[in-house]
Amino acid sequence: MQDQDSSLLHAFVLDGRGGARSISRSELDCLQLSGQESLWLHWDRSHEQSRRWLRESSGLDEFSCDLLLEENTRPRLLPLPGNEMLIFLRGVNRNPGADPEDMVSVRIFADARRVISLRLRPLLATDVLIADLLAGKGPRTSSELLLELARQLTIRVDDLVNELSEQLDVEEVGLDEDERYRPNHALMLQVRRRAASLRRFLAPQRDLYAQLARNRQPWFVEDDGDYWNELNNRLTRYLEELELIRERANLVLEAESRRLNERMNRLMYRFSITAVLFLPLTFITGLLGINVGGIPGAESSVGFLVACGLISALALGLLVLFRRWRWL
Repeated sequence: MQDQDSSLLHAFVLDGRGGARSISRSELDCLQLSGQESLWLHWDRSHEQSRRWLRESSGLDEFSCDLLLEENTRPRLLPLPGNEMLIFLRGVNRNPGADPEDMVSVRIFADARRVISLRLRPLLATDVLIADLLAGKGPRTSSELLLELARQLTIRVDDLVNELSEQLDVEEVGLDEDERYRPNHALMLQVRRRAASLRRFLAPQRDLYAQLARNRQPWFVEDDGDYWNELNNRLTRYLEELELIRERANLVLEAESRRLNERMNRLMYRFSITAVLFLPLTFITGLLGINVGGIPGAESSVGFLVACGLISALALGLLVLFRRWRWL
């Protein structure tokens, strides 16, 4: 539930059975968790109210607040005393008008009973989490909430990688089936740029998942390590696919460049053969066209025909010679 008077986007108390109840900003100050309940607070860090609450009311130390509110981050995991942790994740930007590779950052503080997340731009992953919680089939604990958020972010990476691969498939099929097909250079450059941008953030995020799989917190659910390891494997596969996408895009551009060079070489070769063929013919016509006396056949009525016959015979002889030399 979004509080219109503050930057608190969503506040949920997880009941430990897959459901949750929404609370308002005013209820947060006097909230007491009971039994298996845990708390999830989702803030918009661009608001001054969220920064003030984090520093004054969250109970986090100044170091943790500074990291959660810093301007630029990369995926990382920072264990804190008392079995607490800071996790910085990146997700594909699916907001209208945005470039997907301009990944959205979500900063998270988590312990056994509480998850505080901050974002600057909307995340579709949180919408899915909220829908599952309201339907009673969402995460039951703070550790499952972290895992499900990471899984939803990873799913959207899968969608983008498949989209890039399909765009390359179209260009490769066009090159294979039609010699005159011209690939979309702007699209290929965009695909290559997106693959490079995704790799920049997914590589450290993969290492983060591997670290969570190896060093599980005491409050993690028993099989959480296996799921973190699976996310690590999926990101490894995506990174390999992104590297392949970059190579495929380069091969498409190289294939087009090679075809253009071959076409230009064939044209230049034909021009060169034509020039060599007409060079001796031009010499003869130039020699016969000089304005001096004694030109053979100048007074003969069949002189022009004889000259044409000689030139034609020379051209035919050159063609035969070129074929024998395998120039044609």
